[in-house]
Amino acid sequence: MGFLQNTFSVCVGIGCGIYIAQNYDVPNMKKLMRDWMGKAKEVEESYKKPGGSKN
Repeated sequence: MGFLQNTFSVCVGIGCGIYIAQNYDVPNMKKLMRDWMGKAKEVEESYKKPGGSKN
């Protein structure tokens, strides 16, 4: 019974995801994460100590 219940849950989740993606303005997560990583690198560079690291 667990297999059928899990399969049903996955199918309902996929169906809801498809409906939401088609009917609502869902952001492109890949582009969004790339933008956030770029901003994080800019912040990191602005707070980096001058002179680089010395080992």
